[in-house]
This record gives sequence, structure tokens and C-alpha cells, in this order.
Amino acid sequence: MSKTIAQTELDGVLPLVARGKVRDIYEVNPETLLFIATDRISAYDVIMDNTIPDKGVLLTKLSEFWFDFLSKDVRNHLIKIPADKSVFDFLPKELSEPKYKEQLQGRSLLVQKHKLVPLEVIVRGYITGSAWSEYSKTRSVHSLPQPDGLQESQEFPTPIFTPSTKAEQGEHDENISPEKAAEIVGKELSERIAKLAIKLYVKCKEYARSKGIIIADTKFEFGIDEETNEIILVDEVLTPDSSRFWSSNDYKVGESQNSYDKQFLRDWLTANSLRGVDGVKMPEDIVDKTRAKYLEAYTTLTGEDF
Repeated sequence: MSKTIAQTELDGVLPLVARGKVRDIYEVNPETLLFIATDRISAYDVIMDNTIPDKGVLLTKLSEFWFDFLSKDVRNHLIKIPADKSVFDFLPKELSEPKYKEQLQGRSLLVQKHKLVPLEVIVRGYITGSAWSEYSKTRSVHSLPQPDGLQESQEFPTPIFTPSTKAEQGEHDENISPEKAAEIVGKELSERIAKLAIKLYVKCKEYARSKGIIIADTKFEFGIDEETNEIILVDEVLTPDSSRFWSSNDYKVGESQNSYDKQFLRDWLTANSLRGVDGVKMPEDIVDKTRAKYLEAYTTLTGEDF
């Protein structure tokens, strides 16, 4: 188990661009960013006071796996490091010192800067979570009419594009219709993104199913190459933070499913009336169970030991 990292401190060696719920982002040069996945974990838009050991490393390795898996289908923002080098060969020498190296090792990605598309691009293959709640009341999902008779956790006839706004930290993403997304980014770009996102989801869903995992839904983020107008896959890809993973062996239509993610945490928060409360420390059993789920997702999907 590696040293747990709640927050990076690079002492001004590189300028800090942003701290998200999980990632600390630094500028390497005007064209390049350093993404560092910490072990922070959030639920219901609130960051917990303690961390999940190895979470950042697992997220990084899983994103790298999917970036490579999808590399023939879409460009991504990852800067590939030659096999005989490491990320530290492309960073200031000071960051190779032990006090910095332990913060970065295994959890850092060098990425190209791109203009971000201001949408959370969510693709749903199965009806669950907020989609099930909306459907139960309105027979629609993100204002898209759905057939009668769907049951909880049932697969949609075809995957659907259900975007949300991209909120600032501390704010809540807002579920929106595809029509509203088209108003925000333009009809042509919105349609291109929806088509691409569904294509990527289907390819990954079929692969994951062969490994015994159902990808119920996932969130992609995209950028634009302003010179070529090409869509670029950015941020993280198909991790337990951005997706719902279910075991195909345990899958049953008509009920909620156990997930390879932070469901243990969400359930514990809800049961203890702590949903949305700041300053919460997770008990050790919740930490251990959550880490085990992230680890199981990684090893099952990649076939690699950790």
C-alpha cells in the first residue's frame, strides 16, 4: 500500500491551476498540465475528511488503460511517456526529491491543454440512480420520453446521451436535456459529442461484459483541438469515480445493484443522516470496503495485478 495522499504540496515548483474533488492540477508549461489523482473521495458533492489508500493510483492506472483501449477511436489528452523514461524526466528536477516524488509516483499524468467542452457527457445504458427516480415520476429521463414498463436497473433499448452542466466545485451539476446541451455548445458539436460518446460507451461496455462487469453508465469529458476542430477525450475515463460498475453475475432486473464504487460510503452517509454534511470522517470498515471495490474493478477490467 502506497503512502496516502490527501493533497499535494509542491511548494511553488509548479503553479497550481486547480484542486478538484480528487485531482490537483499544475501547469508544467503553456501547453502542458500535470494531473495528480489524490486519495480524496467525495459523495453527494462533499469531500470526506479522510482518504481511501491507493485510490489515486488505481484511478490513474485505470484511466491509462482505457485511454489506450480507445486510442483508435478518439484522440486523448495524454502525453505518452516512453517506456525507458518516467514522468519525472519531463518535470523540474526538484520534483524528483523524495518529499515530492512520494506525492506524484504512480498517480500523475502529463496531459495536453485543450479548450474544454462545458458539459458532463453522461451515457446511460441501464436505468438507475437519478434516471430511475425521474422515470418513476415522469416516464422520461433528462426530459427524453421512455417506453412504459421499464424496471429499475433494466437495460435501455439503446444507450442514451443524458448530459449535465459542468458546475464549479461546491456547486451541483444540473441534469439537462440534449436540446439544452445544444443551446450551450451548439447543435453540431453537441450531436458530434453525443454520437462519439455512445460509440465509446458501447465499445467499453462490450469489453467489460466479457470480464464480468456491466457498465451501467459513465461520464466522459471532452476538449476541442481549436486548430483541427477535433474532439479530444480528457480528464478520467471509465473509473469507479465516473461510472457505475456492476457484477454481471449478481445482476437482477427490478432492484438496485451492488456497485464497484463508493456505494458503501453513500449508503453509510444516508443511514447516518450525513448526506451532504461537511467534515465527515469515514469509519475504517467503510474505507477498507471502498478500497477493495476500487481494487477489484481495476484488476477485473485490466487483468493486471496491483
